[in-house]
Amino acid sequence: MIFPAPLQAATLIKRYKRFLADVTTDEGKEITVYCPNTGSMRGCSTPGSKVMLSTSPNLKRKYAQTLEMVQEGETWIGINTMLTNGIVAEAIMDGRVRELQGIERLTREVTVSKSSRLDLLLERKDTKIYVEIKNCSLVEDGWATFPDAVTARGTKHLNELASLVKQGHKGVLFFCIQRTDNDKFRPAAHIDPLYAETLAKVAKKGVQIIAYQAEVTPESIEITKPVPIFLENSELT
Repeated sequence: MIFPAPLQAATLIKRYKRFLADVTTDEGKEITVYCPNTGSMRGCSTPGSKVMLSTSPNLKRKYAQTLEMVQEGETWIGINTMLTNGIVAEAIMDGRVRELQGIERLTREVTVSKSSRLDLLLERKDTKIYVEIKNCSLVEDGWATFPDAVTARGTKHLNELASLVKQGHKGVLFFCIQRTDNDKFRPAAHIDPLYAETLAKVAKKGVQIIAYQAEVTPESIEITKPVPIFLENSELT
């Protein structure tokens, strides 16, 4: 995914109220921007960090700029979760996800029950593959990890995928790791033990768990390579 217009550099003052952040532009102006991330942004919201902003052409928006990425050390981290599904969908249709080759049709935001939707429905011949995508921005000691806050909704999605597998479909959980300072993935059991426990259970029931790293730059965000997944201290293959 290439950004359609150049991003604007700024410095993070603080992130607050979940969807807002204050920044200082390179011109020295303090502004409030929209922060499209529902998580805690643990490990990627340090005051003083360099950030990149996009500007909306919609003149009616209260906050014209959107926080797209944060730099921690030398690493850019994509934090706009509204882009994640498109980044993954593009990679799948381009053939860059080895586990999901030969897809003939892709549908977004598919209703699977009265109270739940999943991100993608992929179709290949007579096979339906339901995919739920999670944006992973937290890295600890070289481990990419999810979630960065307790997520009852995320646990619900795991059970939905297991139910679809039981019905004879394929279910896939795709972790999109939007940073490159990591080489393996594990669930954040210290943050949400129920999610980690449920993830291990649904994997045993046939839900496919995959994780791919994305290279994040001020010009683009691209899925690049898979990373190994470890559940309950064992590598998932």
